[in-house]
Amino acid sequence: MMNRFEGSGFREAKIRYLDGDYQILSAGSYVVCAATGVHIPVDELRYWSVARQEAYVDCATSLEAEKRAGMLPNQQVG
Repeated sequence: MMNRFEGSGFREAKIRYLDGDYQILSAGSYVVCAATGVHIPVDELRYWSVARQEAYVDCATSLEAEKRAGMLPNQQVG
């Protein structure tokens, strides 16, 4: 049985983020969260921005990135 660090090797994957899916351009075992720098195993990747082509470690981090980018509807800039 292979673990997540075998096969594609322990290196960063290159991914094109699409609406509801992604395309692996270069095989790897993880991507890096754009906001935190945390390594996200590809098989656990759930949150990303199509517009900015960035991955996020979790929902809260993704939401904060959207807020910073001013991408939420009815958002008031302080």
